[in-house]
Amino acid sequence: MPDPHSIFDALKTRLPRSVVRENEPLAQRTTLRVGGRADVYIEPATETDLGRVLQFCRAEGVPFMVLGRGSNLLIRDGGIRGVVVCLAHPNFSRITVDGSDLRCGAGVKLKAVAAKARALGLGGLEFLEGIPGSVGGALRMNAGSMGSATFAIVTLVRFMDEAGKVHERSVAQVPVEYRSCPLFRTNIALAATFRGKPEAKEAIARRAREFNQIRWKSQPKEPSAGCIFKNPTPALSAGQLIDELGLKGARHGGAVVSTVHANFIVNDGSANAADVLALIDLIKTQSLARRGIELSEEVEIIGQ
Repeated sequence: MPDPHSIFDALKTRLPRSVVRENEPLAQRTTLRVGGRADVYIEPATETDLGRVLQFCRAEGVPFMVLGRGSNLLIRDGGIRGVVVCLAHPNFSRITVDGSDLRCGAGVKLKAVAAKARALGLGGLEFLEGIPGSVGGALRMNAGSMGSATFAIVTLVRFMDEAGKVHERSVAQVPVEYRSCPLFRTNIALAATFRGKPEAKEAIARRAREFNQIRWKSQPKEPSAGCIFKNPTPALSAGQLIDELGLKGARHGGAVVSTVHANFIVNDGSANAADVLALIDLIKTQSLARRGIELSEEVEIIGQ
């Protein structure tokens, strides 16, 4: 791989309309507020510019990753080698309406999707409002809440492969899993079409308020990455298990197992990624030793 400054110079020249920075801090670009720096950080202005980034990385052997709004993500303190791409440009944050369908760019906040649907009298998207992420991240993780999930309301996805070629597929052609969509392990989400159900705006607003009240009571307010672990079984949530292990309030440095919801690790303002990883390891070790249950992370852990 070329040295980071050479990568920066080459991409800065190729992408005059895009944001291109080197040695970019990433902690404040995540909801957990921890993590190191990116060698090179890029906000492409267009799909064409994104394609140029991918083609350059492929030709030069430069690793790359896509960063959404940084929820459900833990970046290690050593940061990210190569290129970090963020689809934060307004061109990736548009919503267009066609009847009951909302076509949303990958950079659109999920809260904005829910608000637009509510304003149009389209129900079924309220659960998105409380998920602190973008459309692209929701597709990658098949994000869900309140008994629903992203791919339950998506009809079409648009994405770019590693060679920079754009594709569209109906949801029937996209295999999905619990909190995962394998397609987006190697491809970049560009947009998705969400389908709502015509419904009275008052009913939609009431349901949204109910969902928000549940979240306010059951989720911590401090910075977090969301749920750390997948539920081990349908009958046993990870939060319940961690609570039963007596680990609520457990601390390592500035990272603390939330006393509100045990499946959240929060940042008291002084945590680093190593603190969070130490708590994750403690919980996994205790779960296996005392209950014989091997927990799997729901949060994505990346970096050096």
